[in-house]
Amino acid sequence: MSLTQSEVEHIAELARLDLTAEELESFRQQLSDILEYAARLQSVDTSGIPPTSSVLPPRSVLRPDVAEQGLSADDVLRNAAQTENHQFRVPPVLE
Repeated sequence: MSLTQSEVEHIAELARLDLTAEELESFRQQLSDILEYAARLQSVDTSGIPPTSSVLPPRSVLRPDVAEQGLSADDVLRNAAQTENHQFRVPPVLE
């Protein structure tokens, strides 16, 4: 699919680009090449390939999720600047 000069000018206007005539011609060719390649990709038969397939082997980079004992309330509040009624005390955010 080859783009026309006016189509490239319209795209440049949408992108708020002030292009010279040489730049317009260069981008016209580059964008046309990209669209032609995308059209070639559309013609590839992918009907036998599931949508979530990958060329990489499946593996998890995450550690196994293992339940562990958390901190006690006393341990959590130990470094708090202020506490009140066994809770964090923070300044009000609304006036």
